[in-house]
Amino acid sequence: MSRRPLPDISIRQLEYLLAVADAPSWAAAASEVGVSPSALSQGLAELERRLGVQLFESVGRRRKLRTTMTPVLDHARHVVALTCDVVSWADRLRLANTGHVSLGMIDVAAVVHFPDVLRGFRSEHNDVDLRLTVAPSQSLLEDLQHGTLDLVVCVEPPQKMTGIEFVPLLIEPMIVYGPPGLPIDGPASWGPWVLFPADSHSRNLVINRLHQLGASTEVAAESHQADVLREMVLLGLGWTVLPRSQGESERGDLSVGEQILERQLVVAQRAGAVTDPAVDELARRLIRQPATGKE
Repeated sequence: MSRRPLPDISIRQLEYLLAVADAPSWAAAASEVGVSPSALSQGLAELERRLGVQLFESVGRRRKLRTTMTPVLDHARHVVALTCDVVSWADRLRLANTGHVSLGMIDVAAVVHFPDVLRGFRSEHNDVDLRLTVAPSQSLLEDLQHGTLDLVVCVEPPQKMTGIEFVPLLIEPMIVYGPPGLPIDGPASWGPWVLFPADSHSRNLVINRLHQLGASTEVAAESHQADVLREMVLLGLGWTVLPRSQGESERGDLSVGEQILERQLVVAQRAGAVTDPAVDELARRLIRQPATGKE
């Protein structure tokens, strides 16, 4: 049985698709990829013609990507990111650059668990340009998908992500903490909460577990920074759930409750990417070296 010939889809057309999906308007998308709005529209019309499906639908005066086209968008992100990897690798080879690693980490990974790995890598590879971005998991994984990060250490997402490979690193116990001097009784007495923001993987884990325990899920305040959450609990603004390495500090003692769940930290890379050998070396070090933080 003969296979249908593959359509001649260009990387540029996939870039147009991503620009329209991510930008607030078609004009902004056109500016992002450096073409006129009409050229952008023509390029996407040609992509639709070659695929044989309608990618967009009209919503008022705007054209919006159909929700059923998510697989096409995922494919575009993966292909464009991998193409960027090849171009970056070729540039390094052509310019004789020694190496480049764009690493993303959540704060506890960078400050508590793996600082020795980073120090050791930089000491032994001082010719490698190591750039570290510290941010929440969701933001880091989006940058990894888009090709702006090579390697990410984060909380495991609730669902698999197209084009991303995850390797487990360590499991963190998550502990309930209350204001100083407050008795830690059962779940019915817990709350209100000061937690990571709603788009946080850890926040979703915590809220789901609190539902299971029959505890209140009222959120009084939010912050991406564990230190800020601790300070808010010290001020009596609410309760929180944090890894023990971030929940306990010399700066004031919180009331320590029970462990209610665990979260998995992972190292993430683009599947099938052409990477700098330095990226692979750092990934190996993260995977094989035990974390240094206390748990």
